[in-house]
Amino acid sequence: MAKKKNFPLRIDPQLYEALEKWANDEFRSVNSHIEFLLRENVKKAGRLPRKIEKEEE
Repeated sequence: MAKKKNFPLRIDPQLYEALEKWANDEFRSVNSHIEFLLRENVKKAGRLPRKIEKEEE
């Protein structure tokens, strides 16, 4: 697996609370849930590089 990129993220506290509850429902950390949501939407938009898509299959 490639090394993950770290970056700061400023987010509205109410949005964070909603994400935190959702992540808990899915048995994920908030960080991994945000990554999951971003990846799913990037895939849906057809913007995920093919190499990464194949690694996930």
